[in-house]
Amino acid sequence: MPAERRLPLSFVVDVLEERAQHPGVLYVQKQCSNLPTELAQLLPDLESHVPWASEALGKMPDAVNFWLGEAAAVTSLHKDHYENLYCVVSGEKYFLLHPPTDRPFIPYELYTPATYQLTEEGTFKVVDEEAMEKVPWIPLDPLAPDLARYPSYSQAQALRCTVRAGEMLYLPALWFHHVQQSHGCIAVNFWYDMEYDFKYSYFQLLDSLTKASGLN
Repeated sequence: MPAERRLPLSFVVDVLEERAQHPGVLYVQKQCSNLPTELAQLLPDLESHVPWASEALGKMPDAVNFWLGEAAAVTSLHKDHYENLYCVVSGEKYFLLHPPTDRPFIPYELYTPATYQLTEEGTFKVVDEEAMEKVPWIPLDPLAPDLARYPSYSQAQALRCTVRAGEMLYLPALWFHHVQQSHGCIAVNFWYDMEYDFKYSYFQLLDSLTKASGLN
């Protein structure tokens, strides 16, 4: 987990525009519907949902998230149980995508949960949560994969796309994604809870077969 701090948004902008300094990499990305709960002043500037998506999915979004950060803020390869409508307001986002069918080629390992903590000296340390159960995570960097250690990944077929200002990406639930961005990129995304139907059952079957076959 990242080190979390409450900072004035104006200060974050000053850091991004190099008028101020702050240790580490700043990224406004709390992912708990932070736009309506923490940045309500911005709500008049956008729709509360994506009308065509709400109609197609038959529901309203579970969360609306605001994203702002440095180019050094990179999201590692993972998947979500949400239908994701990702809208770039300013700058660009760079997505590397894998469909759920690539699951047999994507490695998982178990890790002790940990949190970054900012020290009084202004440096960071990683504090393990030893009392908690280990969690599965993807240890591979898709931009520089260690194929000697994870040879199966060479069979995966990555898709790449750039989402520019004014554009929206529909990222289906259970698709693996790795995300980079231009410096100071601003984005808003709408998370719609996925349906736990045959698509989810199919993925669970594929995941179980991957583990049973020793591919993971």
